[in-house]
Amino acid sequence: MSFKTMRAALVVAALGSVAAVALSPAMAQDAAKPAAPAAKPAAAGSALADDPVVARANGKEFKRSDVIALLQQLDPQVQQMPLQMIYPQLVDQLIQAQLVTEAGYKAKLQDSADVKKRLKQAEEQFVQQAWLKAEIDKKMSPEKIKAAYDKWIKENPPQDEVRASHILVKTKEEADAIIKQLKGGADFAKLAAEKGTDGTKDRGGDLDYFTKDRMVPEFANAAFAMKVGDVSQAPVQTEFGFHVIKLTDKRKQVPPTLDQATPQLRQMVAQEIAEDVVKGLEKTAKVEKFNIDGSPMPAAPAAPAPQKK
Repeated sequence: MSFKTMRAALVVAALGSVAAVALSPAMAQDAAKPAAPAAKPAAAGSALADDPVVARANGKEFKRSDVIALLQQLDPQVQQMPLQMIYPQLVDQLIQAQLVTEAGYKAKLQDSADVKKRLKQAEEQFVQQAWLKAEIDKKMSPEKIKAAYDKWIKENPPQDEVRASHILVKTKEEADAIIKQLKGGADFAKLAAEKGTDGTKDRGGDLDYFTKDRMVPEFANAAFAMKVGDVSQAPVQTEFGFHVIKLTDKRKQVPPTLDQATPQLRQMVAQEIAEDVVKGLEKTAKVEKFNIDGSPMPAAPAAPAPQKK
């Protein structure tokens, strides 16, 4: 990422809208934490305080935690960069954002219609989230999660898996020569490291476990027809080249336990609850819809009456 691009990302994060900040999980967590007490000045030569002051702008103090909070708003690509590399830019953005904020307040923009409208929109988003969370918490139960788990297990029965290693080469002649060497007692992993042309060569050709639908048909059909310990007697051709396959294991998938699946299931159930409560609101609300030009929208056709048997 260029310095210019990184700086642009930092500016966007520092001067982002109230709504964007409100919806950031990291910022929401930080907002929920009590403010840290003012850090005492560290004695010369002593270790840094847990949350030292890193900058001041017109008397406004910024602490290390403010730098981390800003970093958490950035794209994952930027977050992966060493903190020391982007630390000066982060501090600059905190200062610049504060100076812009002060200038805005000095200009009384907090009283402008546009700012009040944006604040109202942010408030509405907070209210929406708070109400939905309360409804979800009220309706969430272990029974619902267990029912979702049972349904998922029923719809996703364990599949057969195999574990295989392969040596991928460009020509049939190369693959034939490798098979001949293997028949002569050569080590498969060693040949994979020497002859293989894909990323698996660094791990002896190991592809780990996979289900049949995860591989191209030619490869999957050949691998699943083999017995554990078998090495393909002829090269298997796919769109990627020619493969020499060794089957190392077969097993049935082990489904996750209820405890393991609960975090994902809770999210799924929460989504279902949210959809249901919103649909309930729509049923009791008076709603009018119009075309994009403001003209009346044709009424939706009535559902057909059930036929008598």
